[in-house]
Parts: sequence; structure tokens; C-alpha cells
Amino acid sequence: MPPRAKSRMARILVIDDDEAVREATAMVLEGARFEVVAVADGKSGIEAVRAGAFDLVIVDLFMPGFDGLQTTKAIRRINPRVPIIAASGFMLGNSNRCPEMPNFDAMANEVGASATLYKPFQPAALLRAIEDAFRHRTKLALATAHS
Repeated sequence: MPPRAKSRMARILVIDDDEAVREATAMVLEGARFEVVAVADGKSGIEAVRAGAFDLVIVDLFMPGFDGLQTTKAIRRINPRVPIIAASGFMLGNSNRCPEMPNFDAMANEVGASATLYKPFQPAALLRAIEDAFRHRTKLALATAHS
């Protein structure tokens, strides 16, 4: 019997201007057996997407220069099917959001993010968000194939 082909590791792009967050996120993902590419700004993230295929992108919403919303829009134009998780340390989640603050979940969703993750996040929350994004992508692919 021939040996089974090894399945390739999922490839994840992390775009975050905060070096500590980038490194910690990459460490968690590599520990979970993902292949990780981490970059410090939106323009580098867009170039990485142009240069290679990713199974998922995690992008910080608030970065100087080319922010996460602009980055997400650009990535959507390059690869409309890749799941994108928008990360934000600006607030601690909807329950703690001040009424005058914009709804970042809605903003991220409007530009094509699959989900929003609030920093600081626990490794389990990060991995759960990735699992949910992959599950959602699979459901969409199946629905598209059957229509």
C-alpha cells in the first residue's frame, strides 16, 4: 500500500503593527501547527497576499498608515474567498463599548472580514476564531457547489 500523502499545514498571514502581538500570535499559531507569515503593516500584508496563497488572514484594524479596514478591502479584491479575522485592541468587546464609539464589528464585516477578535485575546479564543472561520468557509464552498 502506498504511503498516504501528507496534508499541508494551513498557511496564515498575521498583519499587526505591534511587534509583541505579532510574535505572540505567531508563536501560538506555530504551536498549533500552522505555517505563519507575520508582517508589520497593511501594505506588506497586501504584498504578501499578492505573492502567495494564504488559507486565512488575521489583520489588526488600527495600524498607522494603511489601516486594517483599507487592508481588508484590498485583500478582498485580490482574494475574495480567503477568510479574514479583524483584530482590535481599541475596545474590549461590544458589551463594554461606549455608545458614541463606532461599531467595529459592523465596520469589519462591511469590508469583508469573516470575524472580529478583541485584543488581548487568549490563545484558545484565537484558535476558536480560526476554527470558526475555516468552518464558515467550508459551508460557503459546499453551498456554492450545490447551487
